[in-house]
Amino acid sequence: MSKQKQAQLRKSVAAFANSDGKASIIQLVNTILPFFLLWFLAYQSLSISIWLSFALSIIAAGFVIRIFIIFHDCTHGSFFKSGKANRVVGTITGIITLFAFEKWKRSHAIHHATSSNLDKRGTGDVWVMTVDEYIAASFWGRLAYRLYRNPIIMFGLGPLYLFLISNRFNRKGAKRKERMNTYVINLSIGVIYAILIWAVGWQAFLLVQLPIVFVSGSLGIWLFYVQHQFEDSYFENEDEWDFVKAAVDGSSYYKLPKVMQWITGSIGFHHVHHLSPKVPNYNLEKAHESTPPLQKATTITLASSLKSIRFRLYDEASKSFVSFKEVKSLLKKNKLNIQMNPGKSRVQEE
Repeated sequence: MSKQKQAQLRKSVAAFANSDGKASIIQLVNTILPFFLLWFLAYQSLSISIWLSFALSIIAAGFVIRIFIIFHDCTHGSFFKSGKANRVVGTITGIITLFAFEKWKRSHAIHHATSSNLDKRGTGDVWVMTVDEYIAASFWGRLAYRLYRNPIIMFGLGPLYLFLISNRFNRKGAKRKERMNTYVINLSIGVIYAILIWAVGWQAFLLVQLPIVFVSGSLGIWLFYVQHQFEDSYFENEDEWDFVKAAVDGSSYYKLPKVMQWITGSIGFHHVHHLSPKVPNYNLEKAHESTPPLQKATTITLASSLKSIRFRLYDEASKSFVSFKEVKSLLKKNKLNIQMNPGKSRVQEE
């Protein structure tokens, strides 16, 4: 795509980067109120059936994902026109979703500025190693990566690490504003949880809240994972990296059933979001439908997205993700002198 066409594409999408105060308020009402109601019903139903309570908690978890999308829009300053309104609502939704607003705002902005850039990985993204890096890594390095990419750890233990550790502590070197925001959110979570435990008992609180936190966390990580981990996703080194290509070719269109699209705040139109982060979630589909070039983005469905589980390493030679099994043969060739060839991206055998 020429620079002129790229500029035109960004201009076309920018037309949708306008928040609508009425639409935002309606979304807050039809998202947060149902969540509180579902939480209450899940608690009340414990006296009827623990399975009924669990089912209601699962539905409530879906609304937590939708609340997170509001939080996410606030970090981009796209949910309201007012920066103060975005900070206030972002902090409140951060308390509900267990995310520190200012901390995540920074890391996510870096993710957008470096997405698909092989030379700038490591902040706000999913850990991706190239085939060459994996082969050159030590036994412990490969083991750490394999464990990280294991679905049980990523989607099972991942939410626990995210909510209990990563989101609760400030990064080294964080500025005062960021540190204070994390403290306020942590304190608010502690007070609210203490009041709920006092009101309903710790057993009932855990039976309702744990499924909500775990399911919403697992599904949230899954959404973030599949939106960039598809077979022919775009990755380039700094000197070849292009923002528009990273957005359109490095982010997928996750085509979901309408109910799931609503619950996930249309974040499946991820290519649109990366091209213009200022587009609020309720305008993403409109931007996609009104911009023909965006409709050519890689489309994945619920069924096809399951294949992404086996996409573990990025192969710079084929420009695609591959599985561990596909590089296993290279690692087994111990009799060959496998070395990194400077100036090339592939590991060569002598």
